[in-house]
Amino acid sequence: MSRIRLLIPILLLLVLAAGHLSAWSSARQPLVYVAQVDGTIDLGLAPYIERVLSEAQNNQATAVVLQINTFGGRVDAAVQIRDALIKSPVNSIAFIDSRAISAGALISLATNAIVMTPGATIGAATPVQSSGTQTQPVSEKTVSYVRKEFGATAEARDRDPLIAQAMVDSDVEIPGLIEKGKLLTLTTREALEVGLADAQASTLTEALDELGIRNADIVQTQTNWAEEVVRFLTDPVVSSLLVTVAMLGIIVEIRTPGFGVPGALGLSALGLFMWGHWLVSLAGWEELLLAAAGILLLLVEAFVLPGFGIAGILGILAFLAAIMLSTVGDGASFEALLSAATRLGISMVVAILASLLLIRLLPRTRFGRHLILQTELEAGSGFTSEPVREHELVGQTGITTTTLRPAGIASIQGQRIDVVSDGEYIEAGSAVRVDHVDGNRVVVRRITVVQSPTGEA
Repeated sequence: MSRIRLLIPILLLLVLAAGHLSAWSSARQPLVYVAQVDGTIDLGLAPYIERVLSEAQNNQATAVVLQINTFGGRVDAAVQIRDALIKSPVNSIAFIDSRAISAGALISLATNAIVMTPGATIGAATPVQSSGTQTQPVSEKTVSYVRKEFGATAEARDRDPLIAQAMVDSDVEIPGLIEKGKLLTLTTREALEVGLADAQASTLTEALDELGIRNADIVQTQTNWAEEVVRFLTDPVVSSLLVTVAMLGIIVEIRTPGFGVPGALGLSALGLFMWGHWLVSLAGWEELLLAAAGILLLLVEAFVLPGFGIAGILGILAFLAAIMLSTVGDGASFEALLSAATRLGISMVVAILASLLLIRLLPRTRFGRHLILQTELEAGSGFTSEPVREHELVGQTGITTTTLRPAGIASIQGQRIDVVSDGEYIEAGSAVRVDHVDGNRVVVRRITVVQSPTGEA
């Protein structure tokens, strides 16, 4: 009897504690984070999704909803998001609002549940190679990789892998659903019939209700300024423009004396390109060191070694390799490398043509002279304050006052002129003649001074 008396209070306490715990649990609202996946899927989107998943996990959220409306984008970006979703312990939901095409389909398959709006579509995920405004088919090797990536993702979420693979490869045939030779794209009704989608809903609230998440506290998330900057810098058009500006600035700077605005703009554009691709893990220390080595070799070739030789060639190759590797990242397919090489080639051609135009036209303007020559000229040091008419110097002779490596200074007509040799190493004190003027580049050649028997030249 005494034992029963002792157990009664304990049981009462347990009942009361359970009641309080139940009341607390019912009063706590579900917490749901919502992330937008719209427009082009690029590498700047992955850090945003990873941040939202991390915040949701830290705040013990009930679910993370990806509101998807996209025609696709980069496969490597979609794979990064796919991996983050698979590894995250947070329940993830794809709410397909209109469409989840190509890379968007892979992201949707990586979530725990798929809800589609009426009339939405998912699929058409065969990889293609973009070249300007046209697209071309890729190799079987790339198709095979993407097909298996889709299949493995579907298996990880207990979905039919064959349906996922049919979205990528037209050779996959599913009787009664898709015939051989066609890619699979499913409407909302079809996705529900084959079990790919879990529910249909017109709004986000309806979608959560369909999945049993009611009266949720919804947190709408947006990309922050840093993520927006990264997405902007890694956009294919913007990154190609930055590469063009970097090449243009470096070419103009090497072909003109001194250090001015072209060099500063070129290095700034290169820095923005590398920084943006560093943040999305495309560029690493290897690419940064390769780019720095390339620029250093080009500077050595321009200002130290005469002519154009092995240092210049290695510098160009190192610079281009750094840019290409930073564009495609590790493990890139042949098609990705070819696409990057095409964009790089276009940027290089544009930079060369633009540099020739600038070198020829810009120095003729007063604004151009201020841009290129950044050194203060003092009359007391032998410099003239009057602008030099370069075309009048052709055929004139003078003496080099500094060593030409190949750039330097020569005294011509009593004036100190920035000159450059035709590639020859010319020591200070050598006699030279102005061969031609290319823009603001005064090109000189070494001459031999023949003295008379009396000792006069």
